[in-house]
Amino acid sequence: MKRWYAAYTQPRHEGLATEHLARQGFEVYFPRYLKRRSHARKIEIVPAPLFPRYVFVAFDAGESGWRVIRSTRGIVDLVRNGLDPIPVLDPIIEEIRARQDNEGFVVLTRHLKLARGARVRIEEGPFAAYEAIFESQRDNERVIALLSLLGRKVVVDLPIRAVVPAD
Repeated sequence: MKRWYAAYTQPRHEGLATEHLARQGFEVYFPRYLKRRSHARKIEIVPAPLFPRYVFVAFDAGESGWRVIRSTRGIVDLVRNGLDPIPVLDPIIEEIRARQDNEGFVVLTRHLKLARGARVRIEEGPFAAYEAIFESQRDNERVIALLSLLGRKVVVDLPIRAVVPAD
């Protein structure tokens, strides 16, 4: 059964390692994000590895073909415990992929561009399918909203991923 594993790369060789692993037929995932870089009074937005010096590779550890990964250009080794590579849990890879935008870059923060008083729909958690009134965004991960429960307004603190603008 195929599982995801982390491969440790040479410094700044994640792209090279990804290319060579893909040529060998491996499924490779190299998550990147857009990083704000300032140099010489100039600010640029540039792609950067989400996990510098690491890429994820999917393979079946029960088969022997995966051992070529360790001698692939750009790869130093797999993350291992003794001789056995350590699998990365599927929900971790799924969560990273769920945060990707249309261009394939991982979005680290999400800002809701809502005015105070706007209607929002809660999509997960104990208040899923309820509508609420947006109050404020506390930080990059939390939202404050007013929820109507039992005839009164209750302040709820929700993860930002659980809230979407109501139609």
